[in-house]
Amino acid sequence: MTKWLRVCLTAGLFLLYLPSANGQFLKKLGKKAQKAAERTVEQRVDEEASKTTDRALDSILEPGQGGPAESPVPQGGGDDPGAVNDGSAPTTGNGGSSPNAGGAGKASGSKRLEVYSKFDFVPGDETLFYEDFGDDFIGDFPARWNTNGGGEVVTFGDDSGKWLELVSGNRTYYIPDLNDLPEDYTIEFDMEVLGVGRGTSSSATLRVILDDNGGFEKGGNNVVAYIPLVQYTPGGIRVENRINSERTISNTVKLDIRENILNRPHISIAVNGERYRMYVDENKHIDIPRMIGPGAPMTHVKFQLDGVQDGKEKVFISNIKVAKGGEDLRRKLLAEGSISTNAILFDSGSANLQPTSMGVIRQISQVLQQEGGMSLQIVGHTDSDGDADANIDLSQARAESVKKALVDIYGIDAGRLSTLGKGESEPVAENSSPDGKAQNRRVEFIKQ
Repeated sequence: MTKWLRVCLTAGLFLLYLPSANGQFLKKLGKKAQKAAERTVEQRVDEEASKTTDRALDSILEPGQGGPAESPVPQGGGDDPGAVNDGSAPTTGNGGSSPNAGGAGKASGSKRLEVYSKFDFVPGDETLFYEDFGDDFIGDFPARWNTNGGGEVVTFGDDSGKWLELVSGNRTYYIPDLNDLPEDYTIEFDMEVLGVGRGTSSSATLRVILDDNGGFEKGGNNVVAYIPLVQYTPGGIRVENRINSERTISNTVKLDIRENILNRPHISIAVNGERYRMYVDENKHIDIPRMIGPGAPMTHVKFQLDGVQDGKEKVFISNIKVAKGGEDLRRKLLAEGSISTNAILFDSGSANLQPTSMGVIRQISQVLQQEGGMSLQIVGHTDSDGDADANIDLSQARAESVKKALVDIYGIDAGRLSTLGKGESEPVAENSSPDGKAQNRRVEFIKQ
């Protein structure tokens, strides 16, 4: 607080709260006693005014500094406010997720979908790696990852499934078992933070690294995006790269994503040759056409957490998906008459669309708006988890949800759209792995 503001508050509050009787009393005191009493009152008023005004200024200048208002409350762990479920607290089903989860996200609702109506991120259509930690035990490090530090699979007391808790360290890496990335691909994941607030360091970041080295160090060709966790000031996303061991880009894009960070953000990255784009929730913040060197493709994805306070500030990731492609589905639908995509996601065990699915649905609407005589059949598919008859009903309901979004949000005539649910009857991959299940949970659009 500035000195002049504190002095003004002191004087104002002193005059406001000093009763007239006390004023008369002070007048009767000797000059020395009067000054001593005034100093005492002034000191107390100043202390209280300082505390009150600091809190007021914090609420104005540092919104959200108190931490997420609706963060999931971890279960287990005794009195530790940052403790997570260690397996002793009850969970639902497979770590809190239900059949055909398709990923867990924020509440969907029509209002949320409308916010994403201009979202233009389109995930790849061939899943290379999908991880919701559904096959891992709580408390273990996940089987399909590597690290040179720590970390464990945890769950919260909600329906968000399982998460990997990261350990902070600027030399600690988390590397999924994924090699040889193609030229065009997309990366998506959800992140959860607990304990961040006014005291969180400006150096606290979750780093997403694309690298040509699969080990615990950066190679000669890499791209790093630093997602800020700081709350007392807008952090901005820092991006760096190296091409043949030479840094060509190092910049911080100024923006304010503090509210997003506190509300389980969905991060989306699209790589098309040399071009690199990053989205936080529905907004695209990074779009660099020459981020990746020509002839120097990345081969590995890595995560790194640094700058957080051990035991107080926690970061988790889940629903990590890497997919080949990210092509323009509009051209494919027009050229081939049908497309199949597993990039349309729903809330766990339900037909509620996740907002990040709107990038694909928006492209479908653009085709229908351009081709006024075209009609489409929307076909829903699930994996084999759960009852077969229930999956038929679920896939039908999900197809109906896609139709409703096209009609309600993009104004497509409902008469041009029909729906069909096929459940688990037509798998395109084995249902024995998270990757295969993710491919089987899909939606088809077929020209009629």
